[in-house]
Amino acid sequence: MTTEAELSADVDAFFTNTLPGVLEGVHGHVDRAKAWRGALYDAGLAGLDYAVEYGGRGLDPSFKGVFQRAAAGRVPPEDGMFGLGVGMALPVIRDHGSDNLKAQLLPDGLSGRQIWCQLYSEPGSGSDLASLSTKAVLDGDEWVVTGQKVWTSGAQNADVAILLARTDPDAPKHRGITMFVLPMRQEGVTVRPLKQMTGAAEFNEVFMDEARLPKDFVVGEVNNGWRMAVALLAHERVQTGVASVDRTNEKNKTGRVPIPVRFLTELAKDRGRLDDPVVRQELAELYSGERVIGFIRDRGGSHPSIGKLWRTRQGRAAAEFAARIAFPASPAWSEGDEDLDYFAYHVLNCRGMSLGGGTDEIQRNTIGEQALGLPREPAVDKDLPFSEIMKSRSGR
Repeated sequence: MTTEAELSADVDAFFTNTLPGVLEGVHGHVDRAKAWRGALYDAGLAGLDYAVEYGGRGLDPSFKGVFQRAAAGRVPPEDGMFGLGVGMALPVIRDHGSDNLKAQLLPDGLSGRQIWCQLYSEPGSGSDLASLSTKAVLDGDEWVVTGQKVWTSGAQNADVAILLARTDPDAPKHRGITMFVLPMRQEGVTVRPLKQMTGAAEFNEVFMDEARLPKDFVVGEVNNGWRMAVALLAHERVQTGVASVDRTNEKNKTGRVPIPVRFLTELAKDRGRLDDPVVRQELAELYSGERVIGFIRDRGGSHPSIGKLWRTRQGRAAAEFAARIAFPASPAWSEGDEDLDYFAYHVLNCRGMSLGGGTDEIQRNTIGEQALGLPREPAVDKDLPFSEIMKSRSGR
């Protein structure tokens, strides 16, 4: 039986002795990401709480905290490419998928041979996700999918997607949804990037025109996809809520993470503001917030929306501090200054933290209903057939 000390030693040896040689000479974001993940899998560190037959180690989930502490500041930034697959989709497949799905998908996902994306939001269904209209129809041994998704992170690199589609339009909206696994690299799937004000294109819109997937690529049961969707969202909020802001010593312009306080302290020092008592007080508050995120992560057991909301709050506060110190006159900056570009990116990007994984308003509702036991908000269309709701919306 592996002990915490033995696992910590294994992790340290991997980062010290194995990983540098694996990444040496490997260029390109995708190639480096796959090389890193493959090496982690070969070392037996990619799925600590997964069964051995799927490439895991069969350990208690508490051992993930041991890995996080031993790996702090050493994980390559390219690992973010696997956040959705490893952090969200694969746990749901592990817990609710068929044995066939597990055998086909878990080893490739844990090892980085497959990259995942999440096909949830649609132009007409954002916070009210259950109103989605993408449909899946069974045709012999395949499901045929038609519809549009939007705000899909990483779809341009994805091999497979976790997909929510409507399979029974005559059932109430929450009861006629099924969760699928959709192969992305097929003729019926079109991915178009959405450029953000940061200049990056992290998101995409995805069009499915009679895209096909095997009959057994269903996660859970047909028409019981809402339960699967909620299970995945819980993993997503854990992922976005308590992921460390201190994973790397590099200033990366990727993802939606709070600016580390050590970088804000350096910024204040460079601007000659470190002796300002107001600035010092703000830095102390930001440091406390960063520590709270770590405490939530290490303690475990908190409702995932709590960590997600706290991290959003921290991200906005850190970006606002950076804006006041780095850009006191306006949000404009001179391109080419690598340091200023980093802070400008996060100033522009931080608002997205309030949207991804569910808006702040949705998180507060969730905490109120699920953690505090408050009554649910009234929903007049909860028991109506979805087809009737659509007729009402169209005026027919």
